[in-house]
Amino acid sequence: MLQINKEGLQTTVQDIGRRGFQKYGVIVSGVMDPYAHRIANVLVGNSETDSTIEITLVGPQLTFLEDCLFSLTGGDLSPLLNGTPIKMWRPILAKKGCKLTFGKPRSGCRTYLAVAGGISVTEVMDSKSTYLRAGIGGFDGRALKKGDVVKSGEVSKYIRTFKEKLAREATDSSFIQVDWTLMTQAIPIYQSEDSVRVTEGRQAKLFDEKSKDVFYNEAFQISSDSDRMGYRLKGPQLTLKEPKELVSEGVAFGSIQVPPDGQPIILMADRQTTGGYPKIGQIASVDLPKVSQLKPGESIRFEKITLEEAQQAMLNERRLIAQLTKSISLKFKEGI
Repeated sequence: MLQINKEGLQTTVQDIGRRGFQKYGVIVSGVMDPYAHRIANVLVGNSETDSTIEITLVGPQLTFLEDCLFSLTGGDLSPLLNGTPIKMWRPILAKKGCKLTFGKPRSGCRTYLAVAGGISVTEVMDSKSTYLRAGIGGFDGRALKKGDVVKSGEVSKYIRTFKEKLAREATDSSFIQVDWTLMTQAIPIYQSEDSVRVTEGRQAKLFDEKSKDVFYNEAFQISSDSDRMGYRLKGPQLTLKEPKELVSEGVAFGSIQVPPDGQPIILMADRQTTGGYPKIGQIASVDLPKVSQLKPGESIRFEKITLEEAQQAMLNERRLIAQLTKSISLKFKEGI
C-alpha cells in the first residue's frame, strides 16, 4: 500500500492492455514499454502481466504505508528513497514510512514501478489499464493524484518469506537493495537517434522510391505534440507515387502511418482501432520499448528487416524473459 503525496506529470496504473474489444471500438491501451513492465513484475515475484505504475518524465512523490518489496525499471528518472539514490532493475525492500521521489531524467522517459502482489484496482473489460480519454480502468479512470492511496494484492508465501529475510537484514536502515541485478544484455540502453527495426508496411509500395529511400536513411525527430496515442515525427517529407484514397483498416502498436502532410506518425499504446492513412512500415515488437522511451526533440532512425527476422527477435526476447523469470524465482526461493 502506498500514498501519493505529489502527482507526477502523468502517473497511471497500466498492464498489458484491454484486448479483445477493438471490434467494439475500444482501444487496447496498456503500457508503453512492455519489456520494462514485464521485467519489473518478474523482479518482485509477480506474473509478468500484472499491473504496474507507469511514471512519465516527471515522477511523483509517494510514501509506502507498509513494508513493500518493489522494483523500478525502464527510464532512469533519478529515483531516491528517503533522499538516498537507489538502483534500478533489482528488488528493493522499503520499510513502512519510506518516501520515494524522483529527479531529473538520466535516460529514457518512462519508469515502471512494480510492487509485490501487483496494483489492486478493479478490472474493466479484463484489464486494469488506464485509458485517460475515456476515463476507464486503472485508478478511477484517471492519473494518480495527491492523496490517493494505492493498494497492492496478496503475495505468495515465498515472496513473503523473502521480504521477512530482507527486513531482518535492514535493521539499521529504512530500506535495503539486493546486491544482484540482471545480466547486462537484459538491461536496455535508451538513447536518441537509435535505430529501430521495421518491417515493410502494407501500403509501402504506394510510396515513391525517394520517400522509401529517405525513410530508411534519414533521421526523424520526435515532435513535441506526441503522446500515448501517437508519436508525430519531423523529417523529410514522404510522398505517394500518386494520390490514393484508402479504406480504413485495423492498426497495431508501432504502425507507421503517413498522413497527407508527409510527416510520419508512429501509433502507440493508446492508438485508435482503425486508420485510413497509408502505412509505410511496422516497428518490430521488440523495438517498441526503444521508441516509447524517446523524449520530444530526440531522434529516431529506421532499419528494414524481414517479417521472419522480426519474429525471431520476438522469440529470442521471450526466451530471455523466461530465463530471467526462472533464475529470479530461484533466488527468491533460496532467500538470496
